[in-house]
Amino acid sequence: MKMLRSLFAPGARVGAMDVVLAAVVVALIGFGLVMVYSASVVEATADFGNPHYFLQRHGVFALLALAVMFVASRFDYHKLRPLTYPVLGLVTLLMVLSVAGFGHTGGGAARWLRIGPIHVQPSEAAKVALVLWLGYSLDRKRERVKTFSIGMLPHLLMAGVLVLLCMKQPDFGGAAVLLFLTFAMLFVAGARLGYLLGALMLGALFATWAIRFTPYRWERMLAWSNMAEHRQDLAYQPFQSVMSFGSGEITGLGLGKGLQVLYLPESHTDFISAIIGEELGFIGILGLCAVYLVIVARGVRVALSAEDEYGSYVAFGLSVLFGVQALVNMSVAMAVLPTKGLTLPFVSYGGSSLLVSAAAMGILLNISRPRLGPAPLAAPYTAAPEASATVLTESTFGDGADPAEGARA
Repeated sequence: MKMLRSLFAPGARVGAMDVVLAAVVVALIGFGLVMVYSASVVEATADFGNPHYFLQRHGVFALLALAVMFVASRFDYHKLRPLTYPVLGLVTLLMVLSVAGFGHTGGGAARWLRIGPIHVQPSEAAKVALVLWLGYSLDRKRERVKTFSIGMLPHLLMAGVLVLLCMKQPDFGGAAVLLFLTFAMLFVAGARLGYLLGALMLGALFATWAIRFTPYRWERMLAWSNMAEHRQDLAYQPFQSVMSFGSGEITGLGLGKGLQVLYLPESHTDFISAIIGEELGFIGILGLCAVYLVIVARGVRVALSAEDEYGSYVAFGLSVLFGVQALVNMSVAMAVLPTKGLTLPFVSYGGSSLLVSAAAMGILLNISRPRLGPAPLAAPYTAAPEASATVLTESTFGDGADPAEGARA
């Protein structure tokens, strides 16, 4: 009860959120609706007999995402502190359940938990939960962050648990994002560079081992390195994605006029940036990159102007999360990186990704609100004084006093 009272107690008075950041994200969600429809209309018609099937579902998630983002932007981020460990524990439990036989398998990975008609992807929430926990822990340990036993080891161990659970699903891309977030936040917090470089080398060795000695990963890596030879089997998806970018050239073929939706699997989810490249061309992709650059830049600006270290760490971590996920997604679609299975934030089809991204953005927007002081308290009610008259007689005054001067009304 004490925790609940603290969560819903009046907080400090706050100013306006970062309007530019909020407007960019709302516009990006709207743009995602358009592109999801354009990329999915053929598949929706063929599989469900309804060309608006994915649009309708994504539209519902988009409205929910806007509501979640608004609510989170009004919730004082300082009150997330007591929720840090419960949220991290819940997300870890969900990830354990997803790899313990309760997960719903799709695309060869058990990344989803089915709760009625809803599919929940715990690894998406794990990224935000890790950022919140790292921000909380680094703030508490900021005086000892340069030590190995306190400033480095506990954070690497917690991140390592989540990384191993991601690898077990398997979700190599999600594991890589979790590690990158951990190293980035430790670096910003001032951890010793030698410790970071040592941990980075160990992480690189682990990633190399995980790729080389896992047959399907190694085969995918070989196919990616020689797409022309494997374009009809393991490299079919990245090859078709690159064809999409090439077809778009400078200005694109126009919305709804792309042809690669007939051939490119997952064109409305992980590879939606390929359809954007085909239909809107190089200019469209350049504009999309600029939008994510604005999101990251405004997020870092929020981190630098936050009123405390906790808000600064969380804002920086969330900004890095949006930036690195967008970068990896588009790099995979352009075949710069092997296929990873990461969504494009606020654009790709998928309820879990969209709702978690909206919640994270709401937290970032709340951190951007300047604190103006404690919430004003309501003044106690007092009755208005009644009018009265006092009559002073001549005896009230001393000798020589003028009675007229003593009269008060």
